[in-house]
Amino acid sequence: MLLHEFRPGRLLVGLTALTLAAVYAGDAAGAWTTPWYTAIPLLCGGLVTAALATWVAYRIRRRSARTRSSDSTGAPASSSGSQDIR
Repeated sequence: MLLHEFRPGRLLVGLTALTLAAVYAGDAAGAWTTPWYTAIPLLCGGLVTAALATWVAYRIRRRSARTRSSDSTGAPASSSGSQDIR
């Protein structure tokens, strides 16, 4: 039983933030030298990838919901009788 649905965009944003933190932690520890402008392409690339993954997941969820809702093609019960307001 799933507690919540899988959100790939949020996973990718988190991995992007962890990558940026690791890059600058290595720079702070003196393991390597990282220029200040390294964050811009890493952050933009991670956010664009996360947006793409979110859009794909949304389209998949909408398609599966649409196929599930088309299974019941009969008229709803409320349209067959009188619905007078008293």
